[in-house]
Amino acid sequence: MTGETIGIGLAVLVGLAMLWAGAREARLQMRLSRRGVRAEGVVVDQEHEPGDDYSKPVVEFTDRQGRPVRFRPAAVAPGLALGTHVPVVYLPERRETARVFTRKYRMSPMVGLFFGGMLFLGVAVGCVLTR
Repeated sequence: MTGETIGIGLAVLVGLAMLWAGAREARLQMRLSRRGVRAEGVVVDQEHEPGDDYSKPVVEFTDRQGRPVRFRPAAVAPGLALGTHVPVVYLPERRETARVFTRKYRMSPMVGLFFGGMLFLGVAVGCVLTR
């Protein structure tokens, strides 16, 4: 096996993994739209990782049982300052599925994963065709 073959194989694996993750997120988003419980969340903290150029918001909401739930949105986009109220949706049996329920925050992870997966697969196909 040459290094090029290994690189092509890795690009295919990464591309397929990203497409799978995008499809999984799309499926979860559909379930959240149909069966999710809506709540109002508030941005209660901004976490800043060393080496990152941006802060990640931490959203808190209260579930049906009155328990507070905190999560970090899967997509990070500007505009969620401390104290900002945001719509949240979650599956009642799995509170860890909570997502900020705005178009930007629902679409960003899926689009990014699908685009990334197609990019990796396109590079692999391009390498195979130019051999």
